[in-house]
Amino acid sequence: MLKKISTLSRYYIWVICVVLTIAFSQGVISNPELLSLKIVVGIFLLLSLLGVRDLLQSKHAILKNYPVIGHLRFLFETFRVEIRQYLLESDTEELPFSRNQRALVYQRSKGESDKRPLGTIIDVYQPGTEWLLHTMNPQKHIKPEELRVKVGGVDCLQPYDISAFNISAMSFGALSANAIMALNKGAQMGGFAHDTGEGSVSDYHRRYGGDLIWELGSGYFGCRNEDGTFNADKFSQVANEPQIKMIEIKMSQGAKPGHGGVLPAAKITPEIAKTRGIPLGQDCVSPAGHSAFSSPIELLEFVQKLRQLSHGKPVGFKLCIGKPTEWFAIIKAMLSSKILPDFIVIDGSEGGTGAAPVEFVDHVGTPMQDGLRLVHATLVGAGLRDQIKLGVAGKIISAFDIARACSIGADWCNAARGFMFAVGCIQARSCHTDQCPTGVATQDLMRQSALNPEDKSHRVFHYHQNTLIALSELLAAAGYLHPSELTSDSVIRRDEHGKAVPLSRSLLTLKSGELLSDNADQHLDRHYMGLGVTWQNASHTHW
Repeated sequence: MLKKISTLSRYYIWVICVVLTIAFSQGVISNPELLSLKIVVGIFLLLSLLGVRDLLQSKHAILKNYPVIGHLRFLFETFRVEIRQYLLESDTEELPFSRNQRALVYQRSKGESDKRPLGTIIDVYQPGTEWLLHTMNPQKHIKPEELRVKVGGVDCLQPYDISAFNISAMSFGALSANAIMALNKGAQMGGFAHDTGEGSVSDYHRRYGGDLIWELGSGYFGCRNEDGTFNADKFSQVANEPQIKMIEIKMSQGAKPGHGGVLPAAKITPEIAKTRGIPLGQDCVSPAGHSAFSSPIELLEFVQKLRQLSHGKPVGFKLCIGKPTEWFAIIKAMLSSKILPDFIVIDGSEGGTGAAPVEFVDHVGTPMQDGLRLVHATLVGAGLRDQIKLGVAGKIISAFDIARACSIGADWCNAARGFMFAVGCIQARSCHTDQCPTGVATQDLMRQSALNPEDKSHRVFHYHQNTLIALSELLAAAGYLHPSELTSDSVIRRDEHGKAVPLSRSLLTLKSGELLSDNADQHLDRHYMGLGVTWQNASHTHW
């Protein structure tokens, strides 16, 4: 009997609604002039009818078993992220960025104090804790505008002095027009670079004249033929605009390396079609791979071609490291052809401003620190590191993030989500729905109108400026004048046993020219411990 009562209890809310509808209906009959009573009857009548509908439908088992009250499950699910973020999340829990990280960006972008009272809330004895070694003899603070790196090799006729901190690749289409304008104006105010993303150079990128890095993806947007192949004349026309400072070939991105993409026809506006050079009314396909080259040698020949077409501007490529032997093949192609990119950007698997398949987000691609160190160390081992500059992207937020990346091997850092926070992103994680609550990642005109480019551009500028000021202070405390002086011994990390060791202890380290010797694989095996990562098996003629 008790079991039967318990089973029927799931209908109690619906039954109560029915009973109250009948009871209040009697009151309306007795007092027909009471409007409030009619409203109450209407509410309970609707809930009662909703319960009947729930019982008759067969799509949702929860609603059939729990009429009326089952809808609470779907209601709470719609704002689960917000409940967790504002009520349950701790200050240091990174999902994907912690409250402390977001607060730091908000404070610096608004010019507010970023100081913290009463000491750290981090358990400094936990594995993974990191700190910068300071000196008894601090140096003077270098000015933020002096924290720059010259990009351009021997074949580059128009080298570019890039800031140590820049806006990473985010396309018009992924971000709103207002967000793009805010980012670019902020970049113009602060004298740092703004990567266009693979969606090409839009009018919104051009409006305020901020320095641009033109990212060229597999769709060749902005310089493509009707069949999607590369068009040299269209490329040259855009690449030689004064605002374009560097050209970046996108091999792969951290969020979904090796995966193409489709922008459905329904989402392609006339502005997006014009910017990308694609027709309206058709799906826009970004292939997984490039059609302009299919081998390491051809990649470098394409780099050389773009450098010539752009009259000597710095040309490089961006990739998320996958199979190490394929990266080795690129190095061997450099050694064989004598063609070097001016720069390489390493994107980490922890990156991602848009949407990607879950399996790719969680389980494909090398994390930034591992990928960066592999590229840096092997370029040293091949004797090429001093001729190629390295940029890096992947959860870069603070000055310490920049210092750590530079100690591992980066020359400069890019940030995407950090600058999204600066223009108003609240980490609602609805970028893929076109319903961004702050107008950052949406093409909805009403939603993006809430984002004021004039106001947010100042926040972009202040976030960049204040982060570089903090970086200057860190460097001075450690006894350095420039990030290039940092080494993998400058940062200490507590390992899984709780022991404090330099980063160099857990990172691949090669001496100059070691990969050119006959025992190159022995040097690699010191780090990879027999995992089959071999220099000998890599070929410069194919991946």
